[in-house]
Amino acid sequence: MAAITSRSVVKKVLSIETAEGAGAIVRRSIGSMSLRNLTPFLMLDHFNIGKGAGFPDHPHRGQATVTYITQGSSRHEDSAGHSGIIKEGGVQWMCAVLIHAEMPIQGEGIPEPRGLQLWVDLPKEYKMVEPTYQELDPENIPSAYPEGPEGPQIKVISGKSHGVESPVRPLGGCWYFHCIFKKKGSIQQLLPAGWTAFIYVLNGKVTVGDDATEHPQFYTLVLSAKPDESGLSVTATEDGTDFILISGEPLDQEVYQYGPFVMTSREEIQKTFIDLKARAQYQMETVLTL
Repeated sequence: MAAITSRSVVKKVLSIETAEGAGAIVRRSIGSMSLRNLTPFLMLDHFNIGKGAGFPDHPHRGQATVTYITQGSSRHEDSAGHSGIIKEGGVQWMCAVLIHAEMPIQGEGIPEPRGLQLWVDLPKEYKMVEPTYQELDPENIPSAYPEGPEGPQIKVISGKSHGVESPVRPLGGCWYFHCIFKKKGSIQQLLPAGWTAFIYVLNGKVTVGDDATEHPQFYTLVLSAKPDESGLSVTATEDGTDFILISGEPLDQEVYQYGPFVMTSREEIQKTFIDLKARAQYQMETVLTL
C-alpha cells in the first residue's frame, strides 16, 4: 500500500460500566452524554451478559443494529418469526425489526457472552423497510493480513481492507473491522473520504497517526475527517492488542429518537407507537382465542 495521510484523534471517551436490559452490564460511549452525536452512529455498547441476564423482548425501528460476539454465544428471536444463534466471532446485521430479544446461551463450562452492539442510523428512505438480516458465522468473516500470516489480522465484518471484501451489504455506507495484534505492530487502512470514523480499544494500547499518545482499553477514539486524509495509521504498543475500527457515511437528515425508535419526524415516532400498540393488541386477541 502506498503511504497514506493518516487521520488523527479529535476526541476520546472512556466507556463506563452501567446496567442495561435485564441484569446485563454495558460500557456505552456513543449514545452517552459524553458523545451524543456522531452521525450515522447512534450507540455503541460493549456488553457483558452474566448468568440470568440478557435483553428480553424490546422494540427497534429506524436503525440497523449490529451485534458482534467476541466471547460466548447469544440466541435471538423477533416478532417477524426470525431466530438463530450468534456464535463467538460471528456477527448479525439486523435492520428495522419491531420486537426483538437477545438472550445468552449459558451453562457449565460455557463462557459468558461478551461483544459489541452498534446502532447505525438508516437513511430516510429505508426507515420503514421490512426486517432484514445478514448473519455471518466466524468462519465466513474474511480476514486481511497486510504483513503476512504472522502479522496483524483485520477481520472484515463489512467494507474492504487490503483487497479483501466482506459479503455484508449495509443499507447506507458502513465499514466495520476488528483489528487483532499478537505482537506489537502497525497497520494502515484506507477509509472513504469524509466518512465519520472511530476506534474502540478492546485490549492493550494504541497510538494513532504521528501522535505518540497511548490510548488504552475501553476508550472510544473519534477520528478527524479532513479532505486530504486518505486513511488511518494505527500502532499497537502492547502485545495482544485488539480494537474495533468503524467508519460510516454521515447522514444529512433530522434525528428524532425516542429510546430504540429513531426516525426523521415526530409523526414517524407517533406512527411507530401506533404500530407497536396494534401488534400488542393483535397478540392479546390471538391468545384469548386459543
